[in-house]
Amino acid sequence: MRFDLADLQLFLCVVDAGSITQGAARANLALASASERLRNIETDAGVALLTRHSRGVLTTEAGEALAHHARLILRQQDLLKVELKDFSTGARGTLHLYANTAALTEFLPQRLAPWLASRPQLYLDLKERTSTEIVKTITAGLAQAGIVSDAVDANGLELQPVAKDHLVLIVPAGHRFEQHRTLRLTDLLGESFVGLAYGNALQDHINEQANAVGGTLTLRIRMKTFEGLCEMVAHGIGVGIVPQGIAHRYQRKLGYHTLALAEDWARRQLCLCFREWKTLTPPMQSLLTHLGGRHQT
Repeated sequence: MRFDLADLQLFLCVVDAGSITQGAARANLALASASERLRNIETDAGVALLTRHSRGVLTTEAGEALAHHARLILRQQDLLKVELKDFSTGARGTLHLYANTAALTEFLPQRLAPWLASRPQLYLDLKERTSTEIVKTITAGLAQAGIVSDAVDANGLELQPVAKDHLVLIVPAGHRFEQHRTLRLTDLLGESFVGLAYGNALQDHINEQANAVGGTLTLRIRMKTFEGLCEMVAHGIGVGIVPQGIAHRYQRKLGYHTLALAEDWARRQLCLCFREWKTLTPPMQSLLTHLGGRHQT
């Protein structure tokens, strides 16, 4: 049997109407065309499906079986359409988004929560990378989009600022630097630092900046969390560099001092990064729009 969905839809229209004429009208077919298709359906089935009489048609036992299964098949088609629409609009499936450390810890959590909550069938795979690595990944076509610092060389990609992300120095109370307003990284190369764990994208970025000015950071200890880093600084273990929002969050509790860093790389903005808006999938466009992105024509 080679029934297509249009055949099944026509058969149900006729069955529900009890008339080939009315069924053809419901299916938007001419009567002659509908009658021919019904004959072909019965030929393919190898059994009579309808009993024709002066007042219309009735289903045979075989016709009842076909009608039952036709309704199941068409219902499944409707469910499939809804599911595919969910994928196309970003309500279902898996999105992959790359982000630097500051975006993962400060920017994304409160902004992603309501968007994901309204899409229970959607999964989001967040990957932490340095801004430089994210740009390289998008340039190579291995990712659609990411969130990076505007201090990075975007290599021709689109950058759309969505939040401030200044980095600041924190020092323990009584430290010789606490009376300064601003400092440069070169002023700090002789200091002991409290850093973040190996592989942390932000710590890698800070280390790169130290290398760029001809030095290295002396990391006395590495911590897995910003809170742990701030605790260590407050107890005089060393100084640290963290996002401004993190510094403010724990400053009152721990009593360390916060100082500005004078370099441009520390006065950052978080930016959405992608190649071209039109090349993004609809789900990714929906996510970036929610995060503050915009389609520029």
